[in-house]
Amino acid sequence: MTTSSTLKQLKSELITPENFQPYGQVIFASKDGKSFDSEDAQLNLQNGIPRFYIMRLHNKGTKFHKITRHTQCTQCLGSLEGKNWFMAVCPPKNDINKPVLEKLAAFRIPGNCFIKLEVGTWHAGPYFDHDFVDFYNLELSDTNVVDHFTHDFLKSHQLEFEMVSTMDN
Repeated sequence: MTTSSTLKQLKSELITPENFQPYGQVIFASKDGKSFDSEDAQLNLQNGIPRFYIMRLHNKGTKFHKITRHTQCTQCLGSLEGKNWFMAVCPPKNDINKPVLEKLAAFRIPGNCFIKLEVGTWHAGPYFDHDFVDFYNLELSDTNVVDHFTHDFLKSHQLEFEMVSTMDN
């Protein structure tokens, strides 16, 4: 027996430090020599060996039905070569071990900044319209082995999402 699913469009808004605050931080360039402050990435990498690497992702569209979180560390992602990209997120804090569907949001992220996901932030992406994008990624060396929890909206709600860009924001 086949269960039908619904494709729901998720409008992406241009990321700002204010609108991304429930999920983490947005980090833009700062002057060399600036003292460490709250505008710098507030990292939690104490539960293992940090891993900083470049991952090459190929375009797979902007549809998703799975969302993941890491509960042991923060994660930082940014594109190289100034390429813009998209990320869907859900806040980390809730009393249940699944994302709150009503709080799912999508962001359009310009190539001149990076994001730091707060510990436990649910995320789907990065997604983009380019053929491929190289991303730098800072997490723990074993994050994707021992700290990778995934929720499938197709199984739980028969939902799939497609991030769409709204250029008016």
